[in-house]
Amino acid sequence: MWFWFSVIALLCWSGSDLFSKIGCRDAGDKYSHLKMVMAVGLVMGLHAAYSVFVGGVEINLQIMLTYLPVSMLYILSMAIGYLGLRYIELSISSPICNSSGAIVAVLVLITGGVGEDLPPLAFVAMAAVCLGVIGLGIVESREDEELRRARQDASNYHYSKSFLALLIPVVYCLLDALGTFADSIVLETLDEDSANVAYQLTFAFVGALCAIYVLLIKKQKLIVRQEAPKYTGAIFETAGQFFYIYALADSAHVAFSAPIISSYCVASVLWSRIFLKEKLSWKHYGAIALVVAGVVILGILDL
Repeated sequence: MWFWFSVIALLCWSGSDLFSKIGCRDAGDKYSHLKMVMAVGLVMGLHAAYSVFVGGVEINLQIMLTYLPVSMLYILSMAIGYLGLRYIELSISSPICNSSGAIVAVLVLITGGVGEDLPPLAFVAMAAVCLGVIGLGIVESREDEELRRARQDASNYHYSKSFLALLIPVVYCLLDALGTFADSIVLETLDEDSANVAYQLTFAFVGALCAIYVLLIKKQKLIVRQEAPKYTGAIFETAGQFFYIYALADSAHVAFSAPIISSYCVASVLWSRIFLKEKLSWKHYGAIALVVAGVVILGILDL
């Protein structure tokens, strides 16, 4: 079943990318990223309640506080990622965000977590990810504005050259990498299911705070047509997390499931091309190919 769990996780997380993009791309709604956090918080809170009251997962204040730093790194990275979807194509943002695995590998190297038997291919993969991200930045900054607008006409959404547009997914990548690195340390003392519930409950609490700010303080109204994609994305996000846990639970096949799941950004690029009508230049796709190749290789090596 590990294979099907992996494929489902891939499809769910790429679906989350797609619907989150649809829900957050309106430049006229400056609270769209907070509304997305509200949606994910609600869905995760409901799943956490199911896990505790039906699944019998243990949770208490000590577990919540122990996992809190990891939870906040993940939640902050996701909130920033949702903000970034307003300024850049999903087909560019998703590969950059998903390159956090390479940053984790670097952190492991720095802290001495990987021995001398690290295969040379791992260094090639990390270099490919870094070069790909840098390459995307160079291509974005040097692309002619008229060519950019012509390329984006089909999607009816135009994005101007902006340092912020590229900085946001990079910040997401760094925060997510720190969260993953901290996760690997904290999970040495916590049960995985309990940690997952702690994360979801923390997300639900942050979502409630966002709801208070957006709905009560800023007096924003929720329009079903605009909010539906956000909640669809939230469901895909939570479902992907569920199947991700079960895919990796089969320790004998982690080296196979990890690269399958980690390549979900490929599906995100495909969905953005089909459903969002995003078009990129061959230079963009060349840089993205480097990122994706590095991510998949790291997954295969199971760093």
